[in-house]
Amino acid sequence: SAITGFVRTLWDLMTNQKPTHIAVAFDPKGGTFRHEYYPEYKANRDAQPEDITIAMKYIPDIIEAFNIPVVMVPNYEADDVIGTLAKQAEKEGYTVYMVTPDKDYAQLVSPNIYMYKPGRQGNEIEILGEKEVLANWEISRVDQVIDVLGLQGDSVDNIPGVPGIGPKTAVALLKEYGSVENIIANAENLKGKQKENVINFADQALLSKRLATIDINSPIQFDAEKFTLDPINKEKIKEIFLELEFRTLAQQILGSDSIGQSNSGKAVQQSLFGDEVITTVSNTPTPPEYQIAKKNIENTPHTYHLVQTDDE
Repeated sequence: SAITGFVRTLWDLMTNQKPTHIAVAFDPKGGTFRHEYYPEYKANRDAQPEDITIAMKYIPDIIEAFNIPVVMVPNYEADDVIGTLAKQAEKEGYTVYMVTPDKDYAQLVSPNIYMYKPGRQGNEIEILGEKEVLANWEISRVDQVIDVLGLQGDSVDNIPGVPGIGPKTAVALLKEYGSVENIIANAENLKGKQKENVINFADQALLSKRLATIDINSPIQFDAEKFTLDPINKEKIKEIFLELEFRTLAQQILGSDSIGQSNSGKAVQQSLFGDEVITTVSNTPTPPEYQIAKKNIENTPHTYHLVQTDDE
């Protein structure tokens, strides 16, 4: 499901949104520069589910078959790479859509840079520009997204924030003082426990803001020629889909070149009932008449092997 979800989203983008340029960013293996000054960054995340790990080995091959470049920079997160490329492309006159559900990307939105949140679990696609970000976060400037994250913290990324300050309190403080730095500078004007926490955790607030800031100066250069949307490699996609048994996706993406086709062009499903086959026309299956299976252990060649060790 992880692979099909990825492929469907990618194909929808390519066919319905029709971008002129496209690339996919990955996190590098190992830590990033954030771990150098805060080793606990993202330390409380659960281990990646096994099915995702299995799926991930296919994703780069699928992207390559789609003739889409993969971008990855050692020591920098995919967020930093996308942020850097988005800002560079904007300067060259492009309108950029960052395809992600990650709220942190809201800090990058500008007049020509948007967040594109793919639909999931029945929800519609969302495209967020400056107006939507300001309304959703209840802030007056897009860059205040970083201040909100610095104050409230982020449990997913293990960003500590300031104890006792949640989203509503962070927004209220920013409406009055504008930034984390200015809140700290005016801590004496606050009251009670809030004053005490801002003073005692000032360094932690600044660290949290730093951790939440996407680096838009990572060492990568936007290359318009490299990122053009090119024709897909149908043969390579067919080979991958055949291994994964993605018949429906193959039909959608490859059409008549899809896998599991008979000479007549109709999809073929192997049957237990002798030489009969189930054919599908317009994806509507025609089931065979009920009958006893003709293939069984007595008339089908087979060999058993007892598997007793890991090597076997």
